[in-house]
Amino acid sequence: MGQGLLNTVRGAIQKQGLLRAGERVGVAVSGGADSVALLLLLAELRKQLGIVLSVVHFNHKLRGKDSEADERFAAKLAEKYGLAFHAGRADIAAKAKSRKGNLEDTARRARYDFFARLVEDGRVDKVAVAHTADDQAETVLAHILRGTGLAGLGGIHPTVGHVVRPLLGVRRAELRAYLRTKKQTWREDATNRDTTRMRARIRKKLLPILEKQFQATVVQHLTTLAELAREDEAFLAALVEDRMRRWVGKETGSARISTSDLLHFSGKKDFNTEDTENTESTEKNFAVSGRIVRRIVGELKPREGQLNAEHVRAVLELAARGENGKCLSLPGGVEVRREHDRLIFCTRGPVAQAKHRKPLEFERAINFHGTEVDVNVPELGCVFRLRVIDWPAKRGDTIEREFVLDRDALQSPLVLRNWRAGDKLRPCGHRSAHKLKRLLNQKRVSRWERDGWPVLTSGGVLAWARGFPAAAEFAASEKTRSGVVITEEAIS
Repeated sequence: MGQGLLNTVRGAIQKQGLLRAGERVGVAVSGGADSVALLLLLAELRKQLGIVLSVVHFNHKLRGKDSEADERFAAKLAEKYGLAFHAGRADIAAKAKSRKGNLEDTARRARYDFFARLVEDGRVDKVAVAHTADDQAETVLAHILRGTGLAGLGGIHPTVGHVVRPLLGVRRAELRAYLRTKKQTWREDATNRDTTRMRARIRKKLLPILEKQFQATVVQHLTTLAELAREDEAFLAALVEDRMRRWVGKETGSARISTSDLLHFSGKKDFNTEDTENTESTEKNFAVSGRIVRRIVGELKPREGQLNAEHVRAVLELAARGENGKCLSLPGGVEVRREHDRLIFCTRGPVAQAKHRKPLEFERAINFHGTEVDVNVPELGCVFRLRVIDWPAKRGDTIEREFVLDRDALQSPLVLRNWRAGDKLRPCGHRSAHKLKRLLNQKRVSRWERDGWPVLTSGGVLAWARGFPAAAEFAASEKTRSGVVITEEAIS
């Protein structure tokens, strides 16, 4: 029994690369049978693996004297094996109450935060925790019962950052049998038998019924399902990462993607499939499209909020058949809008959340007393730099003439301000003036993006607007002696 279990654990560690020679490994010991068995197994394997062990214990202070006894038990085990002991403590009940949070979730976060601090402080390189095949089966079942997708079917991962789980292929009963052969005791946590909790009900009631009345090897099947789901999810995640890099334009607080990229990638020769309108093709599209939506929202959202299947479907429906300008509000403080053939995702800050917020307005008078002037516009988070240059441009200068203003044509007052309804511009190369609103529409600048769009007026007439050639009457010509170039930089 003992040697077979040791071989299984060592094989899992080596196959999955969980631990490497020379690493300092803290074993998370709660005092329960699984964590005590993990400590003993790694203590037997440490020379073969070339690792340095220590014992890690976190006292949640949830069970009074029993919690204190658990900590003393873990400390004695560390002393018995001559290992360093790292202890952390927190009043989880008080913390959960103050934050109005779930007790189990608060305890888990505090425990893993403690593990992270040990790594950050350089006391350990990895923390090994004792999740078993039974824990994996219980987790997968819990996710299925709550409602889940492929990621949830993946259950508990063998490694996440600095946390590793060498026992995911081992049954709980094997570990107890191993401890008995070693004549090693452990601590029992009565809360694990509290069937008012879903996990305990799955452990004590559902799994025994499934094993006795349906499938004796249900735990092994569920752990295999989790492994296969993680493999498929990893492939899809890599695919989404590639699509995100190629198709999603990102700016601070926003992201954009074309509807054709989001919905019809299978027609872009990415796979050896034809782009058909059948249900199978649609489902292939949605398999990646839905993940792209979740990824974009996950990266943007400024606060907690969980996208469900209906939210994702609504976004894809907006991409497929939504009207131009239509908006959806999503969990986590994110809004998505249809802008022509694009979807624009952006965060909803305190100002943006107001439906009838005031337009972004600013106005700066400019006085030229040299060859360069900086105009700070905090409202846009940028600085506009107006620089006087010799004209005609020197050979090799890549400045295009239509984007250069004639210095002598500019008149006072010279004002940098936000665009206003009714503003007209005749860009260099155009025969007649057009309303700036129309020109912005032609450039597909959304009504949200154009809020506060900067323009420069000379004597009350538009001479320049961001993204357009200079106004024809102010553009540099063969008669120009000195020009003015406008550049824009983010405020650092």
